[in-house]
Amino acid sequence: MIYIKIFLAFFIPGILGYGGGPASIPLIENEVVDRYGWMTVNDFSEVLAMGNALPGPIATKMAGYIGYTQGGILGAIVGIFATVAPSLILMIGLLSILMKYKDSPKVKRLTIVVRPVIAVLLGVMTYDFFFSSYEGIGLSQTILIGGISFVLMEKLKVHPAYVIGGALFYGALVLS
Repeated sequence: MIYIKIFLAFFIPGILGYGGGPASIPLIENEVVDRYGWMTVNDFSEVLAMGNALPGPIATKMAGYIGYTQGGILGAIVGIFATVAPSLILMIGLLSILMKYKDSPKVKRLTIVVRPVIAVLLGVMTYDFFFSSYEGIGLSQTILIGGISFVLMEKLKVHPAYVIGGALFYGALVLS
């Protein structure tokens, strides 16, 4: 029964919390604190602060922690799944609609319009990453890590996960 409660405590805010994790935090608080009484407001605020200190989506981190405290490892898995399930269901539904109409001229025009927008967003993100890296570790280290990463991934076809791991290892040894 606890797993059903964990699922509902995070699935309902996932459906109703339009705007992502930050928009669903008050809904999660309502479920966890008021409805089920698993935490006090103070405990919830500490979990929220801890979640904000860690990288990644806030709602899934909170779901994993609260699910774990209430139902162990399976509770954490249920909580995380319940948090991402609404988006997963919508994406599968929208993908089936897109696949049904993929040969439609309107859908083709839509993808033609969306591609440059995505390219610009990725470019802005790359620009921001470069300058935050430049400010944090300096130009020479940024160029060194970027250049080696480029050669490894593009020329030697090394998987990006290994390149990221290597960059983290380099940063831990040399830059700390």
